[in-house]
Amino acid sequence: MKKYLTVIFLFAVSCSFAQREANYDESKVPHYDLPDVLLSGSGRKIETREQWEKQRRPELLELFATRMYGKTPDEKIPVRYELLAENPDAFDGKATCKQVKFIFSNRGKEIEAILLLYIPNRPGKKVPVFVSYNYKGNHSTIADTAILYSPALHLVREPGHPDWERGSQASRWCHEKMIDRGYAVATMCYHDIFPDKEGLEDHSIVSLFSGYAPGSDAPDRWQAIGAWAWGSGRIADYLETEERIDRTEIILMGHSRLGKAALWAGACDTRFRIVISNDSGSGGAALSKRRFGERIANVSSIKPAWFCPAFNRYRDNEAALPFDQHQLIALIAPRNVYVASAEEDLWADPKGEFLGAYHAGPVYKLYGLSVIESDRMPGIHQPVMTGIGYHIRAGKHDVTDYDWERFMDFADMHFK
Repeated sequence: MKKYLTVIFLFAVSCSFAQREANYDESKVPHYDLPDVLLSGSGRKIETREQWEKQRRPELLELFATRMYGKTPDEKIPVRYELLAENPDAFDGKATCKQVKFIFSNRGKEIEAILLLYIPNRPGKKVPVFVSYNYKGNHSTIADTAILYSPALHLVREPGHPDWERGSQASRWCHEKMIDRGYAVATMCYHDIFPDKEGLEDHSIVSLFSGYAPGSDAPDRWQAIGAWAWGSGRIADYLETEERIDRTEIILMGHSRLGKAALWAGACDTRFRIVISNDSGSGGAALSKRRFGERIANVSSIKPAWFCPAFNRYRDNEAALPFDQHQLIALIAPRNVYVASAEEDLWADPKGEFLGAYHAGPVYKLYGLSVIESDRMPGIHQPVMTGIGYHIRAGKHDVTDYDWERFMDFADMHFK
């Protein structure tokens, strides 16, 4: 019996190791055929905006919802807002800082989240806003003792770990630079919406919905990425109540797994005027069929699950995918989208991210918008700024000032 258990253990370890293997050799990328973004499910060629909007776009939204991200419930969850703190003299008077508690309630249960919002002090002028989740709590984005801890941190925080300390991720946030450029900044800890730790689904926003069934294996069951995308929409709801925010100029930026969620949110919610994916990799901007870096077998095995159960059927079977990520990016058209990569971040497949943006171009052309014209990647620090934007920078998987500065350049181009 002991020998038998040892064999099972070694087999499990072997499978786990094999699942985590990644291809970083471009010569080993298999031949693949991308599904035509302008070919309907019935084989009809899409030639007009009307055909795209009435036929192809709904088809693709349904495909991504039922096979990848899960179907977001239509149920409206009540929410009330509570202003916790307001400082009109943030950054030496350049901005007003607000901290707003969101209280979601349904089925006799409440879940709280806190939005940190900086608005430039520009009397009489509405300003555009960057919306982006943070990973370690609002307090981690800036070394300011007035910033409150995010409600879900007690569930996921590692006590005494420096990564969770105040200002620990300030290098990823250039709040003052954005204020100086005329942009408001709205951030919330993603754990407040769906704690990204195994066993905490009951503490997520998903648990408030009437159809909540923990442990369900329904193929189209929405999970973490769907929930984070839904939460982005609720931030947009609140921002529409802020008189100093221009509701027509809301920019959604997501990094890594939250870049995946940002693209899905942008596809579903047309209020996001610009959608930015930073190092989002597999399940984000990168083409799955390239089987480079992080693959479906890796990204669909995350605990808690990020994707719907139906996505599991494509583990080690990317060729069978009836869609790919260029079509997700195309769903954002005619609104603008920006994809960013990092040179050393091979796990996220920079070339695959670039090609995702490039192959979304035909839909943008339907709207008469400029697109990335060449399938050859630009050089390091040579951003492409069209209706679809792209850059690859030096360095690793991260968010840097260089990234934010290019995102603001892109927004400046389209807003000003």
